[in-house]
Amino acid sequence: PSQEIIATVIGIASALIDNVPLVAATMGMYDLTEFGTDDRLWQLIALCAGTGGSIFIIGSASGVALMGLEKVDFIWYAKNISAGAAVGYFGGIAAYLAQTQLVSMLAPPALLVADVVSQGGALPM
Repeated sequence: PSQEIIATVIGIASALIDNVPLVAATMGMYDLTEFGTDDRLWQLIALCAGTGGSIFIIGSASGVALMGLEKVDFIWYAKNISAGAAVGYFGGIAAYLAQTQLVSMLAPPALLVADVVSQGGALPM
């Protein structure tokens, strides 16, 4: 499967499971020498895992706090908030993918900051 699909599934899983162990498991799936710490893959995983947790109230620490402090229950959140959160989640992924595609089309490959930095080089002045 493509990296975009894997990142999207990780984000959906983070709606039910804490995102920290999910990202830690993902770090074991990909070699950091092949995918540097500023690689597009890690940016997308961070976006997906960070925002996917808001699809369900139990997927984020702030959602669990909301349940405790404001007595919002899971069913109410699922009925009233989850659909909007899912639309925002998938919209954010689409915007990120479109942005990276646009940047890669407009900028010469040698000038992409992420590539230069991940290769340990200095930015041209």
